[in-house]
Amino acid sequence: MALSRREFLKSALASAIAANGLSLFPAGQVFADDHHVIPHATHYGPFNAIVHEGKLIGVQPVTAIDPLPTKMLLEGVLSRTYSDTRINYPMVRKSYLENPLGDTKPNLRGKEPFVRVDWNTALALTATAIANTIEKHGNEAIFSTSYDGWAHAGLMRPQTLQGRFFNLIGGQSTCSGDYSAGASEVILPHVIGDLEVYSPQTAWPVIEKHTELMVFIGCDPFKTNRVEYRVADHQMHQHWQQFAKKGIKFVSINPQQTETDKGLGCEMIHIRPNTDVALFTAMAYHIYKKDLYDKAYVEKYTVGFDKYRDYLLGKQDGVEKTPEWAEKITTIKADKIRELAELTINKKTQLAAGWAIQRAQHGEMVHWAIINYAAMAGKIGKEGEGAGFSWHYGNGGMPQSGQKMPIGLSQGRNPISATCPVVLVPKMLNNPGMSFTRNGETLTFPKAKMIYNSGNNLLSHQQDTNELIQALNDHVDTIVCQDPWWCAAARYADIVLPATTTLERNDISSGGTYSNNKIYAMRQVIEPVGESWDDYKIFSNLAFLFNVQDQFTEGKTMMQHLEDAYHSSSATESFATFWDKGITVLPTPQTANNYVRHGDFYQDPIKHALHTPSGKIELYSETIANMQLPDCPGMPMWMPPIEWLGNADPDQVHVLSPHPWMRLHSQMANADVNSYESVDGRQFVLINKQDAAKRGVKEGDLVEVFNERGKLLAGAKLADNVMPGVIYIHEGAWLQLDVYGRCNSGSVNMLTSSRPSSGLSQGTSANTCLAYFKKCDNPQSPNKAYQPPVIETLKKPFNIEQLGMGAALNAIKPGHKAVESQGEKIFYSACTMCHAAPNPSDYTYMQWQGITKSMFPRAGLSASDQKLVLEYLQANAKK
Repeated sequence: MALSRREFLKSALASAIAANGLSLFPAGQVFADDHHVIPHATHYGPFNAIVHEGKLIGVQPVTAIDPLPTKMLLEGVLSRTYSDTRINYPMVRKSYLENPLGDTKPNLRGKEPFVRVDWNTALALTATAIANTIEKHGNEAIFSTSYDGWAHAGLMRPQTLQGRFFNLIGGQSTCSGDYSAGASEVILPHVIGDLEVYSPQTAWPVIEKHTELMVFIGCDPFKTNRVEYRVADHQMHQHWQQFAKKGIKFVSINPQQTETDKGLGCEMIHIRPNTDVALFTAMAYHIYKKDLYDKAYVEKYTVGFDKYRDYLLGKQDGVEKTPEWAEKITTIKADKIRELAELTINKKTQLAAGWAIQRAQHGEMVHWAIINYAAMAGKIGKEGEGAGFSWHYGNGGMPQSGQKMPIGLSQGRNPISATCPVVLVPKMLNNPGMSFTRNGETLTFPKAKMIYNSGNNLLSHQQDTNELIQALNDHVDTIVCQDPWWCAAARYADIVLPATTTLERNDISSGGTYSNNKIYAMRQVIEPVGESWDDYKIFSNLAFLFNVQDQFTEGKTMMQHLEDAYHSSSATESFATFWDKGITVLPTPQTANNYVRHGDFYQDPIKHALHTPSGKIELYSETIANMQLPDCPGMPMWMPPIEWLGNADPDQVHVLSPHPWMRLHSQMANADVNSYESVDGRQFVLINKQDAAKRGVKEGDLVEVFNERGKLLAGAKLADNVMPGVIYIHEGAWLQLDVYGRCNSGSVNMLTSSRPSSGLSQGTSANTCLAYFKKCDNPQSPNKAYQPPVIETLKKPFNIEQLGMGAALNAIKPGHKAVESQGEKIFYSACTMCHAAPNPSDYTYMQWQGITKSMFPRAGLSASDQKLVLEYLQANAKK
């Protein structure tokens, strides 16, 4: 039988691993003296790297810590380390190098060859571009797209070091918010006094003892708990399985049956995408009309019930929010809606909502609607009950140690306050200086002329890729990308600086996200591949050119900073012992097993009032209502999105873009494990068999998916367990455009909209997306996204003197370094690792009190450190 292309590629990858001598070694294997066993850690878990004669030859899981290591760790780390997609040397786009001070032909980004240069040339070009941009347009014109910090698990993340460098020379404009939970992280502090989406969940022993029913709403913990922002150890998985064995009933509200649903035997309730607000509104209506709601709870713990009740009864719009009303919107039968409402009332119920459902137009409404329902049902704060929004992330449910974690280098306060919500980057580029609203404030877009992108695949995660590329080409003079791999962000850059992976340098990390009970040594495993430099070295050298290296390094090596960070933690072992072992485990007190989310508020709502204006759960928010935003009212209301199946053409489908099973966003897309995500080398599209049959599409066919924003090619994967009218394309595929402008790799953001969720949060609405699909019969070529670009050799040495770098640098004075209070220093060291450092004025002090209640334990701050940070925030918060 002829070997298919898919089988050939899989076989070829396996052969490549074997040819390089790479192996998966069992835990506990003993090695000869000429083999080095070096502990390391990643987002995918801890492991031992096995090195022979300076080469990585395999990995060994640490099953004592991580009982369920994933294939991303066991196979992916291996295959991508020596991948052809590694950026081995500094590179400059050909036209940019030919005329760096003139017409660099930005329209050729992503299309023309790169030229290999030495580090002196690359740094000179980078420093000159920075200096010229600042001199002509000010520091605000340097825009950082390095917001997310998911490049790796260590303290020395590139976006942190980038912020530290630029803040020393006057600052940079940055992104605000995030793609993960952008709508809810803004609305929920107004509603319940905390971010919630990044908060610890009720401890698993409480759930196991008390919970009778758990309802997943767009929540898939088996998949999304496979990775963590720091180091995953998959400890919660066994408890999910134990919950099912104990007899806890699981219900899943989702257009798709997930692996979690299958594994836990969930009862499935398929729902139209973007209609969860209507469902929970109708459930609230039902328990009110049937007098099933908890009147005493509503009276004691909430405000605004009268206004919300009037909305349910249709006193404003003349429409009662009955289950029959919701059936027409959600396609869930009215009797099922009533049954679900009564089931949640009669059982001790934990609602577990994912973040995906709020990545939609009017996304602020959905988690709020769930909170309103849970409050009317009298659930929030009770043992084994309530509404949680982080069960699917960071092994939510693991008890919290309360230990102090290592603190890294401080970014320091950014002298530039101008920001742009992550979703609005193309709009910012096209409309510099234009005003926009966010969280009740009117702000203005920075006037960006240079993009600095380190450790982040901008061309993958930004919605409406075509809009982004055009905006970059029209308005941005220079794009610098600092990365280990030729991802799309590097392919569309002007200057490419090859960064090492963590395997090629030292770092430390911690885990888990909420338990905070482990510190990991990320010891250097191999020498840097090619001429790659670690991020600390790159920014330290740039700092030298701008005469701020002493402030950047504080006179210390990276190892000295790491040792300082370790000593700032609760660890008691010596650094030498820790570094040799690779891990130190910190104790978790027995009392942590009794934690109940909002339990203190339930026990005493006066002493432990929420950090909302009323101190209670705000079913209706006067604060939000007074903002008078047409797309974000003062209570959770059903508002039809601009694109949904309720107004779709007969041939349109709703496109959802969930997280992949074998990638972390776009990471691992260039690894062999991406074959699990692919059909014939492209990202698969999951299609209901009925929808496929209507269009003549069969399993394995090449499919073109398209709308007015763009088009892509993907491999058809057919299923029965997804709703008709809904297709799934996992986010994170690398970009490669064919001659027809289609992404030949299957990057879903060719289709998604950059329309924000609302004027409150300006969060992403990626899951509000309609498109068409058809069988494709005119592919141009196989997928080339995971091949390096054409690289040319420099024909003659580049003359650095032509840049006038000396004069450009002399015109830039180092930024004034104000004396930091200890609280400020801790805040910018420990509390800003996830994204670009927030401005204390982003929230009121009351909101900061609520937010830090959850974030301080995640940051692992001691009581004295917390006090210092709160003092700093109180002095600098929004008034």
